[in-house]
Amino acid sequence: MRKYSWNSFKDLIFRNPAEGDKDPHVDNGDENTERGNWASKKEYILSTIGYAVGLGNIWRFPYLAYKNGGGAFLIPYFVMLVLTGIPLFFLESAFGQFCSQGPINVWRAVPILQGVGISMILVTLIVSVYYNVIICYSLYYMFASFQSTLPWSSCLSWSDSNCSNTPIVHCNVSGVLVANWTQENSTCPASNIITVPVQSPSEQYWDRVALQRSSGLDETGPVVWHLALCLLLSSLIVAAALIRGIKSSGKVVYFTATFPYVVILILLIRGVTLEGARDGIEFYIGSQSNLTKLTESQVWKDAATQTFYSLSIGWGGVMTLASYNNFHNNVFKDAFVVTLTNAGTSVLAGFSIFSILGHMAHIYKIPVGEVVKEGFGLAFIAYPDALSKLPVSPLWSTLFFFMLLTVGLDSQFAGIEVISTCLIDAFPKIFKPKRALLTMSTCAILYLLGLPCVTRAGIYWVTLMDQFAGSWVLLFLALFEILGVCYIYGGNRFIKDIEMMLGKKSFAFWLWWRACWFFISPCIIVVILIWSLITFTPPTYGGVQFPYWGMVLGWCMAIFILLWIPVIAVYKLMRAVGGPWKRLKTTCSPTEEWHPYLDAHRGQRYSEERCRSRRNRKNKAEVNVNVISSSWL
Repeated sequence: MRKYSWNSFKDLIFRNPAEGDKDPHVDNGDENTERGNWASKKEYILSTIGYAVGLGNIWRFPYLAYKNGGGAFLIPYFVMLVLTGIPLFFLESAFGQFCSQGPINVWRAVPILQGVGISMILVTLIVSVYYNVIICYSLYYMFASFQSTLPWSSCLSWSDSNCSNTPIVHCNVSGVLVANWTQENSTCPASNIITVPVQSPSEQYWDRVALQRSSGLDETGPVVWHLALCLLLSSLIVAAALIRGIKSSGKVVYFTATFPYVVILILLIRGVTLEGARDGIEFYIGSQSNLTKLTESQVWKDAATQTFYSLSIGWGGVMTLASYNNFHNNVFKDAFVVTLTNAGTSVLAGFSIFSILGHMAHIYKIPVGEVVKEGFGLAFIAYPDALSKLPVSPLWSTLFFFMLLTVGLDSQFAGIEVISTCLIDAFPKIFKPKRALLTMSTCAILYLLGLPCVTRAGIYWVTLMDQFAGSWVLLFLALFEILGVCYIYGGNRFIKDIEMMLGKKSFAFWLWWRACWFFISPCIIVVILIWSLITFTPPTYGGVQFPYWGMVLGWCMAIFILLWIPVIAVYKLMRAVGGPWKRLKTTCSPTEEWHPYLDAHRGQRYSEERCRSRRNRKNKAEVNVNVISSSWL
């Protein structure tokens, strides 16, 4: 790895553009000497896997499998992966690789939909804000694990009277509650036993120590400084890893994209040796699988949404990472490698999670279903509680939260890269010479935007952003994306573009992809989107309802993201010349700038002669329009 002195570091950040146009983040061996490429195929694959494999694989997939029939859930999940996940991942990757541009400039193919690219950037920006906060949670818990006894293993001075490691049981004897009756006298009738709800030490530690959670979004409270410092550290880590763009992040992912698998395997091996682990695994995917769940439409909806979210389709990151590939890279093969690795990671993580949760259920003498929680509850309450019951618990806890940290960092790397790439592609003269400064500024802005999320009401803000910016909004973007490419730009034209990169393929080869892109995938997206809106329920956290103004703010956030699609479409139509039909036709046709980035790859279809001929025809049409306008005046 290249070493920098202080002077070279200053040159990297504050480089004077007058010194030359060569990007300091481009190496001599790159095919694209203006924009740069991945140093190797491995770095691209690892970066894309790291981007696709996120926290949803660790805490969302296991919960959905448990809720939807255990092993039976794998059937609709892999069906949806084949019908929507792989086709859309392949489409996004090929789209970005063909023109070597980010999510905004890639829509030179369909100018009227350039607002889709802007919406993708806004989604990525908002998601990056709260994803950075989740990384800071992982950092805090990792540091808290550096103690001989985990602080959430028992009720300490920070807890209240409702904290207990075991359920509090009373017996109603003639209207008088006798405490712990079942421990002293087993003759209490079952109808008279009353179990008082309590909170586990890990639950109270999460609320009262880590978050210092307020009563709701209305009560902001002060900044929680230990979280603010962890947020600063996570921002610095991301900035350092991206200081040279893909040249430095490509080296970091050798560790961050592979280490989580080492931890998952270690936790799995440790988990299956624990008493009660078999119950947890059977609950997850074994003999207790409920095949009758396959008749319920909700199961198929959950499988489809999990496929979209875990592969990060519609975020712009897949396009951005693919845009740094060599032109003739086999993006078709890469799509299969990444998507199947992502699915396998979800299944493997489920085994690791449920083996230890089964042990926890055995200790507490409760069903596994009462231990399982979703999202933050699984990652920062249920699983830490289970880890605290293991011998040498600080070791396992440190490994688990370090795994969450690396998984989160990989996704955050791609999010920052999306923002930086779009700005550099849009304003190359301004930002290309100062890419390092741009990256550091982006990380600083994300840190400042994340500060409200580390106040005492921070968890409510994170939940609000996740529900309104990182959920059904992505379905809209994916739908516009596939309709724009296949129905406006032209699916057959897009296939010819792909063949320029991969070589000629048979009609039978494209038959399946045509079926998915033109019909199957759009129909599934429309059904899920309509269903998601019909069955929408206001978000809550910990049973706390969001205030009316919070819900309005959430809807405004979603509308602001999607509003750019019609706004840019109207702007493009107004800027075009001619009558209404001529304007629509022009804005639905590729611009002159739509072609492979390098002249050597443009071939006959995108040669300079054809571009010049098309430009002359366009100029002639504009002259005719101006003449007609002048005659009327």
